[in-house]
Amino acid sequence: MSDTNAIGLHPASASQLADKLNALLANYQVFYMNVRGYHWNIKGPEFFELHAKFEEFYTDLLTKVDEVAERILTLGHQPIHAYSDYVATANLKEDKNVHDGATCVRGVLTGYQTLIELQREILSLASDADDEGTAAQVGDYIREQEKTVWMLGAYLG
Repeated sequence: MSDTNAIGLHPASASQLADKLNALLANYQVFYMNVRGYHWNIKGPEFFELHAKFEEFYTDLLTKVDEVAERILTLGHQPIHAYSDYVATANLKEDKNVHDGATCVRGVLTGYQTLIELQREILSLASDADDEGTAAQVGDYIREQEKTVWMLGAYLG
């Protein structure tokens, strides 16, 4: 009898990773809706530039939502899937009635910084558990998002 799950991880490690990934999933979902709202509600002289950029961001976030949920399933656990659970679990809060360009960009910057922090925790747990799949996934996300944080900071001056 093996003491590992279907992909060769110890059940306790897989459970701990799934819990952290569910927290990440919740943050991605709240962040996705925030960015979607920025896209819909942006006003001002940067409308055209930011409207298009926010669409690029939320399209990528939606892809990552699906990838994170599938990773939780791969670990043998269930992704949370109720918006009320996302709001209760996420560190990010819903951003309401925001339409000023700089405020929206700061919201995107804060969102990515929050994701990176959580993904670094997951990367450490995944490394400790010899979970190359999760480590590679979140490592790729961190690399992409660090560059985005740099660009957003440059945009804000």
